[in-house]
Amino acid sequence: MSRPPLPYERDPKSIYAASFATVRAEANLDRFTPEMQAVVIRLIHACGMVEVADRIAYSANAAVAGSTALAKGAPVLCDCEMVGAGIIRRYLPADNQVIVTLNNDGVPARAGDIGNTRSAAAVELWEPHIEGAVVAIGNAPTALFHLLELIDQGFPKPACILGFPVGFVGAAESKAELAAYPRECDFIALRGRRGGSAIASAAVNALSAGLPEIAS
Repeated sequence: MSRPPLPYERDPKSIYAASFATVRAEANLDRFTPEMQAVVIRLIHACGMVEVADRIAYSANAAVAGSTALAKGAPVLCDCEMVGAGIIRRYLPADNQVIVTLNNDGVPARAGDIGNTRSAAAVELWEPHIEGAVVAIGNAPTALFHLLELIDQGFPKPACILGFPVGFVGAAESKAELAAYPRECDFIALRGRRGGSAIASAAVNALSAGLPEIAS
């Protein structure tokens, strides 16, 4: 027996428009600049939780700094493949490199040498690329902690740190450290345990292009 078509929205532009309108109606966006509002809307869209707007920590110039860096061709350094996979390449304004070093040769041995995780060891391989770059961390708290340690030791500074590690051990603490002591780096972070690769890549997409799905 055939069934009638299920009643759901099929038009992509209408779906995006309704989604973003729902976020604007339900989330508390008043404290954000227009540039940051676009970032926060896309973060919420990626996770479906409007309440994360109340947990966003950021530096005043973060959205502009990140967007400007990308427009000038800065690379995006990601802590895991899933963050890199979620970045919409056609939105990148300058055919920017997306770099993930987690699975590079030598990372496991380096992790043993430094007594830390592979994610932390992989951050050390960012040194040739990180000055003026956009960093997107959406998995490992140790990656964010170690990046901050390396900056303390004289590591080049990125233009913007997108801090969205997730989990029960170190995620909240690493983002609290970033927010309290950003090392003169612009940053956007989601306080607490929540985070993840989808949110980190959504932040990159927002810095790259804003909300082009609903642009006239």
